[in-house]
Amino acid sequence: MIKIAPSLLSADFVNLEKEIELVQNAGANILHLDVMDGHFVPNLTFGLPIIRQIKKIAKIPLDVHLMVTNPEIYLEPLANLGIEYISIHQETVLHLHRQILLLKERGVKAGIALNPATPVATILPIISELDFVLLMSVNPGFGGQNFLPLVYNKIQKLREFTKIQNPSLEIEIDGGVNGENAKSL
Repeated sequence: MIKIAPSLLSADFVNLEKEIELVQNAGANILHLDVMDGHFVPNLTFGLPIIRQIKKIAKIPLDVHLMVTNPEIYLEPLANLGIEYISIHQETVLHLHRQILLLKERGVKAGIALNPATPVATILPIISELDFVLLMSVNPGFGGQNFLPLVYNKIQKLREFTKIQNPSLEIEIDGGVNGENAKSL
């Protein structure tokens, strides 16, 4: 099943409640929240206080994408807020399996995010533990970038890997998705 998860990064933050209502009324399945720390990526977005307020407003599940150098400090607080999906970048965590298990024990759908240049084969040892994989289809840190076609091959490889080990794994594409490439994705 295809799910639509618009990114809040594109919203008018002065009118955040209205923006959230608009995407919900338009039929979005999930609301994607890009959390950036200015270290792992060169941009800075928002943190737990804003997410707490968004959780009060949103009527659809929240998907928190942690583009931060220390995602482990966010996991318990986000789980305590009732966040439904959390993805952490493989490139930022030394003990990835531990973090994934912590999320799953708390009832959170656990995902790994991979930058465009990170091969999908690097997650094979943990793929059976995951609920989803977020493939970055732009270099992370800024909205409005063009889709990188190399991701099509990564999607195909990831689907091949999951056929045996985790057929229910969801694949999330993040960045540059538009009316021209959505159907092929």
